[in-house]
Amino acid sequence: MTDVDALDFAIVVYREDDRWEAEMLPVGLTADLHGLIHALRQQPSMGATIGLVAVGDDFFVALRVFGERVDVFLSDITAAWDWPLAQQVLEFLDVPVPEEEDLDMVLPAGDLSIFADLGLDEMELGALSGDLELLPDEVLSSIAARLGFSQPFERAVDSAIG
Repeated sequence: MTDVDALDFAIVVYREDDRWEAEMLPVGLTADLHGLIHALRQQPSMGATIGLVAVGDDFFVALRVFGERVDVFLSDITAAWDWPLAQQVLEFLDVPVPEEEDLDMVLPAGDLSIFADLGLDEMELGALSGDLELLPDEVLSSIAARLGFSQPFERAVDSAIG
């Protein structure tokens, strides 16, 4: 995907009958953290439900919901300067929005170990989120492949772009 083709999407990933499934969520949830959490809680799953959100070519958010527990990861805190979802994630995490002059690099926020029990450790997630050569959808595709749900993820993305 090129910058021109960058799009916003939200995908829910869950386990059903011992296999991964993925479905597209309404695009409006790419700007509504609480709506996104609510949608993830509504999805029946054999375990935690995962939400993956790409916002254009700027940033991504990963969520993991299990009952009342919500783990959240934001790829770049500077996205909060321009994007409501990133602002909402920082508020949820109780992390202040940095001043523009205080930060000149990409820094993640939230739970770097969000997928550690599934085989993606903190170092790898940090490296993926900090790779400026990759667009958010490409990072999420790499995460999906690493966690073992590449095919359902790609089918969901393909359904979004037609």
